[in-house]
Amino acid sequence: MNKRNLFVLLSLIVATAMILSACAAPATEAPVEEPAPTEAMTEEPTAEPTEEAGPAIGSPERPIKVLFVPSVDANVIVTGGEVMAAALNEATGLTFEVVVPTSYAATIEEMCASPEDTMAFIPAFGYVLANDLCGVDVSFKAVRRGWGVYWTMLIVARDSDIDSIEDLEGKKFAFPDAGSTSGYLVPSVMLKEAGVTVGEELEAGGHPQAVRAVYTGEADFAAAFYSPWAAPEGSAAWAIGDDPEVPVDVNSCALNEDKSRLLCEGYRVLDARANIREEFPDVVSKVRILMLSPEIPNDTMSFGPEFPAELRAEIEAAIAAFAETEAWGTSLGSEDFYGWSGVDAATDAEYDFIRKLVVESGTTIESLR
Repeated sequence: MNKRNLFVLLSLIVATAMILSACAAPATEAPVEEPAPTEAMTEEPTAEPTEEAGPAIGSPERPIKVLFVPSVDANVIVTGGEVMAAALNEATGLTFEVVVPTSYAATIEEMCASPEDTMAFIPAFGYVLANDLCGVDVSFKAVRRGWGVYWTMLIVARDSDIDSIEDLEGKKFAFPDAGSTSGYLVPSVMLKEAGVTVGEELEAGGHPQAVRAVYTGEADFAAAFYSPWAAPEGSAAWAIGDDPEVPVDVNSCALNEDKSRLLCEGYRVLDARANIREEFPDVVSKVRILMLSPEIPNDTMSFGPEFPAELRAEIEAAIAAFAETEAWGTSLGSEDFYGWSGVDAATDAEYDFIRKLVVESGTTIESLR
């Protein structure tokens, strides 16, 4: 090979080596520019979606629970309660569910467990305990034939030799429910103040049942609510201090034609004895009133502590309007139901007397369970 060819060959070898060396070296990437931040990139992160709100209070899916204490026959309460629920629905468009818990304590506990969607018709004692327990708030008090108060009556068999509260020492005592104002709280304080210790106690399950226990001889005496008798037209009405019994021969008492009233020569019996008139038409001649208690503030219509104010105002207006209708007489106005002839605005302070009795008796919600 001549010198020229050798030089060309060497040049090719060197060039090839340089090319191979360049290919083997790692490539250097050009720097990548970060994009300029946009408005969307500088916004705060979107919050996680929240759970959807549940059904509205008063909707068919979440009806407002209307609680009634079981002081009279539950069937009567449900029937009359449904009449009221229908009237309130028509006036407000809200849906209501009538509920009769098994006891006064269960009624209070239900209100506290469902503070946003419950309303209840509860006596003064139950109201005070519920207010203390969770802040249940009174709206209305019952009016019965013009009275904003009522009484406890202690009753005995008419042929009994019991003539005073002291004679109840050691006797068997029937009462409606341990959560009843007139049926238990007030008589308990009355007996305590008189120094009387009763014998066996019978929780009868309602005011009519407590009266029945005396009528049948199952108990020596009982406590139940007293509302004054209604006088016939032209006769003087009952007044505080008058005899609680009708001012005529009690043997004259009998049912009217449709059995809706217990009348004694035109005087209408309205206390708890009248609630068993169909079963025992002669109840007044067999069971007498031993004595009455001091005045008790009437039962309440109260709302759960977190009940929406706007809905509450609507319902209050509807209740007040319903109380002026004829249908009221087949609902809360029925003597077989609660016998409310109307409603009046109420304040918490009106029930301070009952608070005093609660303290004196040492009663708590736990003691009612």
